Amino acid sequence: MRRLLLLGWLVAACAPASPAGGPSGLAALLATGAWVDLSYPFDSTTIYWPTAQPFRLEVVSAQRTAAGFYYAANNIAAAEHGGTHLDAPVHFAEGKHSTDQIPLDQLIGESVVVDVTSQVTAGGADYQITSQLLEAAGLDSLPGKIVLFRTGWGSRWPDRARYLGTTLTGPAAVPQLHFPGIHPNAARWLRDRGVKAVGIDTPSIDFGQSQTFESHQVLFAANIPAFENVAHLDRLPTTGAYVVALPMKIGGGSGGPLRIVAWIPD
Repeated sequence: MRRLLLLGWLVAACAPASPAGGPSGLAALLATGAWVDLSYPFDSTTIYWPTAQPFRLEVVSAQRTAAGFYYAANNIAAAEHGGTHLDAPVHFAEGKHSTDQIPLDQLIGESVVVDVTSQVTAGGADYQITSQLLEAAGLDSLPGKIVLFRTGWGSRWPDRARYLGTTLTGPAAVPQLHFPGIHPNAARWLRDRGVKAVGIDTPSIDFGQSQTFESHQVLFAANIPAFENVAHLDRLPTTGAYVVALPMKIGGGSGGPLRIVAWIPD
């Protein structure tokens, strides 16, 4: 299906202009839907892992020059893993894809949104999405799909205490982390069904109290990347959206800042 969609986009993009003067080709196709931004901005409020360097912006210039024109420029610095970001497989799997090695085909494709907000509300901050839940959900045709988990945790952004479970930073904060994640048996279930990528609206695909990050290990060993701190998943339908997730192309990177968007056809 995704190959047919891509082919349709290409055919439409190469089609001749509309004789009526209206939009044609790819523009006409995209005019029947809407884009949704699934990324948080990077600024002083961006949430990072407690042991990571937070985002910093140094203003170099924001003024009118002696020559009379306005000039703005900044320096930025941050850890790879924070805000809406990519986890490359090499992050937890030696020898697997780094950020710049992930094929574009794995970062672009049809999405399936799994809504577990009610289960998280009932199960609490340490809730884990299990293979039993996925099996019961009756998910079909997952090979080649990007699976996004909506836990409802995004409603807590950017409140660090509510989103992470603590306002502490450094190693002392790690035992205090509480947020939902994907159970390792669900990670194996997804791997075995050939998904191309996985995303979630929490700080990590493993739940906050994980000590071994086994879900990371399972998926990344199969070269399946992850998107974390994904925003606005409540705006996506269960199926039918088309995701484009393009990280900063860091050579040899273990991850990086991510701009992820979704196109929703009418």
